[in-house]
Amino acid sequence: MDLKEVMAMNLRRRRHDQKMTQEELAERAGLSARYLGSIERGDVAASVTVLGQIADARNHANIARI
Repeated sequence: MDLKEVMAMNLRRRRHDQKMTQEELAERAGLSARYLGSIERGDVAASVTVLGQIADARNHANIARI
């Protein structure tokens, strides 16, 4: 398993843990749902910038649920 596949698996698992759809996370991160899906499938590798956008979106989702 390469790094891209591990990243994809972890991203999907954490999104599921937060009970978020791809569409919700993509919208919060400023990405298209299609692009986020391709990252989660391991079709493409996300840049550090995109990973930061996804992390910020997930953190804001946690804060909103408190």
